[in-house]
Amino acid sequence: MSPRVWAPNAKRVEIETAGKRTEMAQTGGGWWQAQVDVPPGADYAFCLDGGPPRPDPRSPFQPQGLHGPSRVVDHAAFAWTDRRWQARPLHSAVIYELHVGTFTPEGTFEAVIGKLDHLSELGVTHVELMPVNEFPGRRGWGYDSVDLFAPHHGYGGPEGLKRLIDACHRQGLAVLIDVVYNHLGPAGNYLHEFGPYFSERHHTPWGWAINFDGPQSDEVRRFFCDNAQMWLRDYHADGLRLDAIHAILDTSAMPFLEQLATEVAELASHLGRHLVLVAESDLNDPRVVRNWEIGGFGFDAQWSDDFHHALHTVLTGEHEGYYSDFGRLEDLALALEQNFVYAGRYSAFRGRSHGRVSRNLSGHRFLAYLQNHDQLGNRAQGDRSSHLMSTGRLKVGAALVLTSPFVPMLFQGEEWGATAPFQFFTDFEEPELAKAVREGRPKEFAAFGWSPEQIPDPQDPATFERSKLNWDEINRPPHAELLDWHRRLLRLRGEESALTDGRLDRVHTRFDEQARWLVVERGPITVVCNLGQQPQRVPVGEHRPRTVRLASEQQFEVDSQGVLLPPDAVVILGH
Repeated sequence: MSPRVWAPNAKRVEIETAGKRTEMAQTGGGWWQAQVDVPPGADYAFCLDGGPPRPDPRSPFQPQGLHGPSRVVDHAAFAWTDRRWQARPLHSAVIYELHVGTFTPEGTFEAVIGKLDHLSELGVTHVELMPVNEFPGRRGWGYDSVDLFAPHHGYGGPEGLKRLIDACHRQGLAVLIDVVYNHLGPAGNYLHEFGPYFSERHHTPWGWAINFDGPQSDEVRRFFCDNAQMWLRDYHADGLRLDAIHAILDTSAMPFLEQLATEVAELASHLGRHLVLVAESDLNDPRVVRNWEIGGFGFDAQWSDDFHHALHTVLTGEHEGYYSDFGRLEDLALALEQNFVYAGRYSAFRGRSHGRVSRNLSGHRFLAYLQNHDQLGNRAQGDRSSHLMSTGRLKVGAALVLTSPFVPMLFQGEEWGATAPFQFFTDFEEPELAKAVREGRPKEFAAFGWSPEQIPDPQDPATFERSKLNWDEINRPPHAELLDWHRRLLRLRGEESALTDGRLDRVHTRFDEQARWLVVERGPITVVCNLGQQPQRVPVGEHRPRTVRLASEQQFEVDSQGVLLPPDAVVILGH
């Protein structure tokens, strides 16, 4: 490798490798290049204006962590076995979000491979990995990283990630990688020494905003676009999930997000593989998933927090914080029929009207879920739905997600009602950062009324250890029962074409707010839910099918008047 680096802020740049510093030459546009060969496996660092060694902003591997030297990786050396691999289309996907560090006791890429049979038998088609690039210390969520091109050394580095993705493809599982392009973490953040990566005009809740629209932003955009292409090309990932794109602040006529989507589409054409982009956005703006040819950003899908909030509040009765805008069956019915509950409607939590109508969009453009890393980890104790709901309500929630017109997503362990919480954990070595994260968590979620004593110390290793899944639960009641329920629901979804149809105009709901029952009709399938406190007969309509496809409880009756259901139960009818 003949090293290059973009460092317009520097007047002199040297490369340090094998204990020796060598001057680099300017090549124009703020770029510097070294006339020295650094072979695969060799370590190197850059020194700016005679300063201390710094990792390469595009470092492919940080074997000693954020502050150590970078290491050259030869991507061509890995022996891939997936030459004929093609991911299933996203609209037929079942996504499973996991965190490598807590998914198994070992917390490595290699250990995840040992659990792929479980995911295949469950009915999963796509594995979504929470951020895997280098982050501070040994434990973390991965959203406060800096070295975006380097798979975390503690998980197994570049080689380990490639082995995992190759194994997923052999198992018939596509892989999505979660990436963070809205901010960079504070620890090991040397990018400002190299160039204007950050904006002085914009700010995010996490600190400096990325410079996507200011002077010299072309190379900053190139940095992030190249990062996206690296995961898809060199690591054979099948798509990316972009964290919180509403915090990407960009006033350009050609938004960075649109540029990214068009370049990924071009890469897909070149590679001959289906590649997808999924966004997290709280804007309720349909332009995120509209094609760029008609003024959209061109993303394939986005997470649906409105659906989650509507479902969560109905099942738990919680109304604190951002849940205060939800809680009625009317909201859940609206979410099932049009996705956005707030589509220009007034939001009391925000104190303004929020969102925009998403007409003529398929349900396949949205991901539906009862749980995800944010909705667990952003709670004081990292409570799962299994801590907040009865087994019956967990089954109702699973049925509504997995028979929805959206792309369903499960969070690790959800399928068996795992008891391990998913708490927020960090491993900052710098005392000031450790103090800031300890003090910041209680303030961030004050709207939920959580007292500081309730919130575990993110820096305490025990917080991380508590969040690891206990796989021994899987064969014990009620976990085995819940796992079987999820497997049966996913088999039904695969058997019934009506359940994988994203046509929202074919979704019809009826409900009784006082009696607390809900009926969802999707072609020949009728989902009947009793969320009341007493057994009751739920009317299903004179011409609806009466054949029972699945039932969460054995005690129920189906007749011409409807379905007599116990509390917290669901029956799915069909032909």
